[in-house]
Amino acid sequence: MTGDLVVPGAALGLVVFVHGSGSSRHSPRNRYVAGALNEGGLGTLLFDLLTPEEEFDRANVFDIELLAGRLLERTAWVREQPETAGLPIGYFGASTGAAAALWAAAEPDNEIAAIVSRGGRPDLAGDRLAAVRAPTLLIVGGRDPVVVGLNEEAQRRLRADSKIVVVPGATHLFEEPGALDAVAEHAREWFGTHFRAFRPANK
Repeated sequence: MTGDLVVPGAALGLVVFVHGSGSSRHSPRNRYVAGALNEGGLGTLLFDLLTPEEEFDRANVFDIELLAGRLLERTAWVREQPETAGLPIGYFGASTGAAAALWAAAEPDNEIAAIVSRGGRPDLAGDRLAAVRAPTLLIVGGRDPVVVGLNEEAQRRLRADSKIVVVPGATHLFEEPGALDAVAEHAREWFGTHFRAFRPANK
């Protein structure tokens, strides 16, 4: 799996980006948010969940268990790297990537400090939602009513601390002026707050 890792000095934690359907680590929206997180003292990792060959099969894009498995592999790799070992880890998921992030975070031995979903489909994590322990922020666009409803449904199934933020006037891709800035600001605050408060259960 190819990836782009950025770790500022004295980083508070590391945010692993989990892109959604039809996207990649080159997603301009995710890279924009990653840059804002870097400026806020947070490390970021953007990587491709699927190989180029696998992306040709659209079924793989919606195979949440497959995507979550790849995310768990990359999370384990991050924990072994000298520059990121010991840092709190968070997930930033978009579209189907949000479901993969929640699925992976539900694993009993995978300690995740915080999760942020942007225009995500957390409902696709299904029964795994109840097992998520990480504080979860669900960011949705005010002009994306179907996804707003799906996020509200998913939040009712979450037992962890959770919050929904609706960005007024934003559609699904947050392409409107200022919409992505709002996403970045909410994400930076959420991760920063929970990274500072994070205490590993095994320590």
